Amino acid sequence: MTSWLEFSTAVPSLAERVKARFSAAESHVLATLRRDGAPRVSGSEIAFRGDEAYVGSMLDARKARDLLRDGRFALHAAPAIEEGGDAKIAGRAVAITDLAEITRIQGPEPTHLFRLEIEEAVLTWVEGNTLLIESWHPGRWVRFARPDNGPVVPTVLG
Repeated sequence: MTSWLEFSTAVPSLAERVKARFSAAESHVLATLRRDGAPRVSGSEIAFRGDEAYVGSMLDARKARDLLRDGRFALHAAPAIEEGGDAKIAGRAVAITDLAEITRIQGPEPTHLFRLEIEEAVLTWVEGNTLLIESWHPGRWVRFARPDNGPVVPTVLG
């Protein structure tokens, strides 16, 4: 798994743009897995504290129960492709159980807190008539261009 620090060290320009998209709005769409494996989407906020990224949840909320059972997640920033792009991250959410750490990050109210481990980051935007997509997985960073709605042209960036 990759921490936010490791992701931002590996691909700083992409991490900065992804973080900017998530910081531009308060609420985003979190996808989790229900007990039967079906997807569930919930509103969620992301917090960047120090070198980590976190999501919180009210106690015993469905999204928290989903993440406690199966930490896989996808988080989609509030869409604004014309305003810096469309950002998504996916990976595993790790429950924080230390009350002092939860209080430091979320405040004194009882809550669930999850540190996000990044397995994928994607930023999509438009320049002129070209759709651009940067996709990162540990060890692989690729940009895809789709000029004039034509064939995809990949470029390996790292």
